[in-house]
Amino acid sequence: MSQYYDVGDRTLWNPSNGASRLFMSQVSVYQAELGLPSGIGPMRADECQIDPLVFEEFVDALLAWHRRTSHEVVAALSEGFVAAVLVLAERAGIEVNWLPAVSTEDGGLKDVQAPAATGSSEGTWAAALQRKSRDLARFMAA
Repeated sequence: MSQYYDVGDRTLWNPSNGASRLFMSQVSVYQAELGLPSGIGPMRADECQIDPLVFEEFVDALLAWHRRTSHEVVAALSEGFVAAVLVLAERAGIEVNWLPAVSTEDGGLKDVQAPAATGSSEGTWAAALQRKSRDLARFMAA
């Protein structure tokens, strides 16, 4: 059995039920964390519609949130989900905003690691996440 994540009549991803269930659970977690809807609709009869406009806002907010964390455990826990979302965004034709936000709501990092982790540059962070997303895309059948 499998499920379909679609934009209109175009399938972006066709995962197994187990992978889909885990992904949808994580969608709920990150919607709550960001305080934004994802644009990923409910699964009905093994099909889920994605609203590309709402999804684009979610993707940009998720990427900005992920960029701001300097907590290694939070970064590790969220990296796979962020990479999977980036695959869907690319397949949906969404141009991802890789540039850091000019300012954040409170102007600082989130979930800071103690002791401090050795930071990486913005370019290194983006390149590593893009590479992870490209690698993951090979396993996300459309």
